[in-house]
Amino acid sequence: MSPFSMDNPVFVSYVIAACLMVLKILGQGWVTVYRMMSSNSGLINPEDLKPGPANRNPRPDQLELNDYVDRSRRVQRNDLENIPAFLACGLIFVAVGPPLVLANIFFVAFVLARLAHTWAYMTSQRHETRATFYTIGSVITIIMALYALAAAVF
Repeated sequence: MSPFSMDNPVFVSYVIAACLMVLKILGQGWVTVYRMMSSNSGLINPEDLKPGPANRNPRPDQLELNDYVDRSRRVQRNDLENIPAFLACGLIFVAVGPPLVLANIFFVAFVLARLAHTWAYMTSQRHETRATFYTIGSVITIIMALYALAAAVF
């Protein structure tokens, strides 16, 4: 059986977690767009001040930092720094054939940690709260990489 087959329950678990994380990254982008449109602010490029259907009456202050918009942008940036490493490492992890229980623990915990990190960021929780959820996800990815590396070397 190929490790990348839907007959492999570890791969199925990875597919579910990976799809949720891809949807999370893309969904966060839409949250940012919604916040920009609803507040009519938080634009980042000078050309965004050219009149058009989405911005009929541009104003220079639309380029000023808006925490409501930028907070969502920072969440997405953090996702883009962390989720791709999980996606790549997860495939490598699946390839070495870990036990299903271990894979499920890692995949579920990573998804929950990223969702909790987003909650903490979007609700302005203390840095330590965000850092805790970031750390959980990061450590999981590191452990999966070390597990796969050990399987390849030994």
